[in-house]
Amino acid sequence: MSSYKILIADDHADAREGIRMILSSSPQYEIAGEAVNGQQAIQQAERLRPDLILMDIHMPGINGLEATKRIKQTNPATKIIILTVSEESIHLFDALKEGAQGYLLKSVRPSEWESYIEAVLKDGDVSRGLIEQTLTKLTNKPAERPPLSEREFEVMSLAAMGATNKEISKQLFITENTVKNHLKSVLRKLNIKNRVELARLAYEKHWL
Repeated sequence: MSSYKILIADDHADAREGIRMILSSSPQYEIAGEAVNGQQAIQQAERLRPDLILMDIHMPGINGLEATKRIKQTNPATKIIILTVSEESIHLFDALKEGAQGYLLKSVRPSEWESYIEAVLKDGDVSRGLIEQTLTKLTNKPAERPPLSEREFEVMSLAAMGATNKEISKQLFITENTVKNHLKSVLRKLNIKNRVELARLAYEKHWL
C-alpha cells in the first residue's frame, strides 16, 4: 500500500511529537519532514513535495497563513490543514482563502485527526465548496436572516470571519465581556457549540 508523505510545521517540539504519535498508528502516513517556522515550511515543501502539510497557524517569522499562501502558489497540489490550539484564534475564512483544505483544533481526539486527514487526502478540498459559495455567490436566493438581534448579528458576522473577541470589541466599541455574552447568546439561539460551527453555518446560510 502506497503511503502519503506528511510535512509537520509547528514551532513547538511537544506538538510535533504529539502529531507524530497520532500519525504513527497508520502505515499509510510517512513523516517526510518537519519545520519549526513558516520559512522552513516553505523550503521543505519545495524540497520534499509532500502530499499533505499540517501547518500551525501561529509560528515565528512567517506565520502559517502566509506560508500556506506561498506554498500554494508554487505547489498547488500539496494539501494543507491549518492547526490551532484555540477557537479564538481560528481564521477559518482567511485560511481557506489562502488555499488550505481545512483546519483542525489540536485538542480534538486522535480518532478525529485520523478521519479528517484521511478525508482531505482522499477527497481533496473538503471545505472548498463552502468557501467558494461564499466568495462567488453562486446563488441569488436571499439568505434567511438568523433569529438574532442587530448587535448579535454584528458579533456573529465578525466572529464567523475569524475576528477575536478583542478585535470585535474594538470594532464595535463594546467590552470584551459584552462580546462574550453576545456570543453565548448567539450559540444558544443557533443551537451550536462553538465558533467553528458558527463559521460553517454562517457561510452555508450566506449570512455574510
